Amino acid sequence: MDPMGLKLGRGVGRCLLQILLVVAIMIGAGEAPVSQATAAAVEKNTLAGDTSIRPFKVHVPDAALKDLRQRIKATRWPDKETVTDRSQGAQLERLQGLLTYWGTDYDWRKLEAKLNALPQFTTTIDGVDVYFIHVRSKHPNAMPLILTHGWPGSVIEMLKVIDPLTDPIQYGGRAEDAFDVVIPSIPGYGFSGHPTGTGWGPEHIARAWAELMNRLGYTHYVAQGGDWGAPISSEMAHQAVPGLLGIHLNLPATVPPEVGAALLTGAPAPAGMTDQEHAVFDALRAYGMGGNSGYFVMMTARPQAVGYGLTDSPAGLAAWVLVHPGFAKWTYGDDPQKSPTKDDVLDDITLYWLTNSATSSARLYWENGGRNPTGSALWKTTEITLPVAITVFPEDVYRPPETWARRAYKNLIYFHEVDKGGHFAAWEQPQLFASELRAAFASLHSKQSAVR
Repeated sequence: MDPMGLKLGRGVGRCLLQILLVVAIMIGAGEAPVSQATAAAVEKNTLAGDTSIRPFKVHVPDAALKDLRQRIKATRWPDKETVTDRSQGAQLERLQGLLTYWGTDYDWRKLEAKLNALPQFTTTIDGVDVYFIHVRSKHPNAMPLILTHGWPGSVIEMLKVIDPLTDPIQYGGRAEDAFDVVIPSIPGYGFSGHPTGTGWGPEHIARAWAELMNRLGYTHYVAQGGDWGAPISSEMAHQAVPGLLGIHLNLPATVPPEVGAALLTGAPAPAGMTDQEHAVFDALRAYGMGGNSGYFVMMTARPQAVGYGLTDSPAGLAAWVLVHPGFAKWTYGDDPQKSPTKDDVLDDITLYWLTNSATSSARLYWENGGRNPTGSALWKTTEITLPVAITVFPEDVYRPPETWARRAYKNLIYFHEVDKGGHFAAWEQPQLFASELRAAFASLHSKQSAVR
């Protein structure tokens, strides 16, 4: 998701659209295996009104992995970029090195084993299969927590926080800080089903998540989200879905209306800003003018056009994922001790490939209609009465001032700026991320009474 995208309707800038459309079309078109196998089951469950929760295991056919390696080997490469930085996109030499590793030494089966060691399930909600991981803590009275990923992330970005959240004693916490963890895959992403009709925007997903937690028997719980998870979690709070006690965000919708208007129109910064607020305003403007929202524009306007090339070309998919500004400081996994590692990111990209979800995931941008995920007025944050907690990670591309946060969320119970971490905070700093959730939700633990 675009952390600071301007509000983009269907009529986006013609020039940028034409350029991006040409790029998408030139990559190619086609289909990838695997995800089609779920269609008949989804239809059967929908017709039967099935609300059951069904165990799930991952096993990708060898033929699908062989096809991926063959496609990587057959990549037709473009010319080298004419700059010395990534301002034109993923740099050729680095991407070629990543693809060489992906097509030879990368082992998808390691991720399969990791996933299959976890409790995985699916359930059908509003005609779409929802895949989720559900790990219960061994500690009594653990707080139920639903974690929502974003784009180009997936449930993969949440795997490293499961242990610190469910077993806090091993990571410097207390037993009473433990969480039961629910990690669903957004419809259209990963092993979840692909919606065949419109209407699956953040508001609908928020209602689906409430239904999921209800089916799991949780009467009280909390929600967390960054990237797409932030507007989805915010919508859960705005709707005051039954059982929700509060939310934690690491991409909060705090930009005031007058600031958003100035950014959209190119007007000067509103008068009366503090130095910190002005610095954030300048960063937002520089971000927008630097072309960082190109992928956001294209997937909002024409997700189907983008999808043909991403579905046909592993190189195209990897390059598109890596254009996200959250990867700007990633070094392609050269340091195996630094999360996310090379394998971590390839796990994520391979999941998109094998589930044929490049197009279906992009449609969430179209469904959202280009609403800026950080705009307070767009998400009606002042109408949220439930408790809200916020952590600001310094390497994220949007670092909201506390003054904006308190103006946006009237019941802000926690605001903390940490010293490391970026846009993919749970992926990059899993132990710090978990400790932030423990602190953020500490005051709500006494209010929950999960049915275990």
